[in-house]
Amino acid sequence: MCIRDRCDYVVVTLPLTPRTRHLFDESLFQTMRPNAYVVNVGRGPVIDEQALIKALQRGWIAGAGLDVFEKEPLPEDSPLWGMQNVILTPHVSGMTTQYDERAVDLFVANLRRYLAGETLFNVVDRDAGY
Repeated sequence: MCIRDRCDYVVVTLPLTPRTRHLFDESLFQTMRPNAYVVNVGRGPVIDEQALIKALQRGWIAGAGLDVFEKEPLPEDSPLWGMQNVILTPHVSGMTTQYDERAVDLFVANLRRYLAGETLFNVVDRDAGY
């Protein structure tokens, strides 16, 4: 696996499923390079936040960029707020200047498909969990 001692940056975009919850745990952080950074723009609970805090405090990894958290909004008493090696954003990584236009285009396309009895785009697979 690339994460273990070979990657400088790991960008997490995983959905939250029973298999991915706390996938990034203490044992995984201990195998990472000390100059590695974790960026989570997927789902907060994919990372065990207490394990991440420990990894950052002990220097197992160099830093983190977090757009999502185990509990949102991030609690005021979270140590992540004061860490110099952490960048926090307010769950807006998906926002772009084209977001609204693309969302309207997708809605219109799906409305047409729905009215025609066709399969919709981006349907959630309830069995997979995303």
